Amino acid sequence: MKEISRLVVLAVAVLMLPACSIFGDKDDEELKPAELLDFKQTLAVKRLWTANAGKGTEFMRLSLAPTGDGTRIYVASHDGAVSALDPDTGRRLWRTETDTPLTAGPGAGDDLVVVLGRGGEAVALNAADGAERWRTNVAGESVSRPLIRNDTVVVATIDGKLRGLAMFDGRERWTVEQPSPPLTLRGSASPVAVGTTVLCGFDNGRLVAVNILDGEVAWESMLAPPSGRSDLERLSDVDGAIAVIGQDVYAAGYHGRIAALAAESGQILWARELSSYSGIGADWDQLYTTTEEGELVAMSRRNGAEAWRQAALLRREPTQPVAFNTSVVVGDFEGYIHFFDAGDGRPVARVRVGKGMVSASPVVIGGRLYVQSESGQVAAFAVPQPEPAQPVAEPSDPS
Repeated sequence: MKEISRLVVLAVAVLMLPACSIFGDKDDEELKPAELLDFKQTLAVKRLWTANAGKGTEFMRLSLAPTGDGTRIYVASHDGAVSALDPDTGRRLWRTETDTPLTAGPGAGDDLVVVLGRGGEAVALNAADGAERWRTNVAGESVSRPLIRNDTVVVATIDGKLRGLAMFDGRERWTVEQPSPPLTLRGSASPVAVGTTVLCGFDNGRLVAVNILDGEVAWESMLAPPSGRSDLERLSDVDGAIAVIGQDVYAAGYHGRIAALAAESGQILWARELSSYSGIGADWDQLYTTTEEGELVAMSRRNGAEAWRQAALLRREPTQPVAFNTSVVVGDFEGYIHFFDAGDGRPVARVRVGKGMVSASPVVIGGRLYVQSESGQVAAFAVPQPEPAQPVAEPSDPS
């Protein structure tokens, strides 16, 4: 029943959109994805390499995205393949078949790579050669990246549970559970770490901080209070990416608000009304998010004041924004990667990974941008830096 309720909300949302224009009303045009704009590309984006992670999917919105540990880039595909790639060339270093459909990961750290399967499987591989270290079942599907920290693998599942597993053998150390409302979006926030504290959002609109060592809850904050009469109106999931800069935490809720919180106490430093299910990207000066309609919004980290808003990707299902170089990057449902100037939001570049949807956010690792589409294509991009000017030799004095 739980899974059915999560799928029902997607069906209801789809049915509601065209209901008023089923007979060819002029509103049809307003419901279509925005057309791609023509613009002069001013940011030089270089594709370094392209690889294939394995067999892909179509519009399943899985949380399969590249990750790295400083030595290798790790990717996984829905058909169960996990691979390590050379970050410079994309050459495959090893490949392991897990023999289970994968929905989330990889997570990497402490010489371990962890992926999560549709049936609740958590599979841990040796980072050096891909050999399986252990396999366990967390009794729930996950569509968020696992976190590896302090000898613990932290897994969030769509049934409202956060689990801490022993890194050495997969044994469950602790479980934290939050009640879930009758109707929720299909998804769950990926846990993030601040020291020995793990932060995770839940479908009831709460952001929860947990001690990674013993699972004790340090604090809870209601980020997206449910409101409205119907279950659909009261959707308040915190499913999107959580950003951490120093001791400041930034998160957004669907049908809720975006807020800055103190990591040590959960105290809300500021908040503003804004509904997002993609989550937050950040750099040292600004925060970036996409609204449920697909607008890209930049805000001040200090107080949440809006810096600019870009409507070029309306209804193109943009991913969580990522700060990269001097730009902000998002993917869309047609496999395009869009680059916008971080200062004013104007489009500066656009590339395409493939025809598959980009549902997981692009990631920045070691100054490079890595993107995976649902078709299984993986690509690495860089912004070449200008060569330093050579000093001009002074003419010699003939005297």
